[in-house]
Amino acid sequence: MTEINYNNKIFKVIVNHDNGAVTSGTTFYYRQRGNVVWGTYEGGGIEIGTITGKVLENGKLNFNYQHVTEAGELMTGFCESTPEIRSNGRIRLFEKWRWTCGDHSEGMSIIEEVVAMG
Repeated sequence: MTEINYNNKIFKVIVNHDNGAVTSGTTFYYRQRGNVVWGTYEGGGIEIGTITGKVLENGKLNFNYQHVTEAGELMTGFCESTPEIRSNGRIRLFEKWRWTCGDHSEGMSIIEEVVAMG
């Protein structure tokens, strides 16, 4: 499996379940050091959010997330992301997540790397 570098990558939501909080207006900013990945996200109903996790030996990402919605609600959860390199070279992440607060429901989402405009 090709090792993926997530440092300074920017992602946007393509698909999300109805019980998810992020939308196509949410932008994710990833950083990486070794197998540790962290980042922030905002927009699309999210005031500010953070992720902290790691890249597993099988290439998947495991991380915890937390955010404050624009309505002021604090939300937390866990996510496992499976990466795919698209034919255009961009990273697409297939995410299975679970809230660790509220109704503890599960869902899936897909986010894809966007090219930063200089």
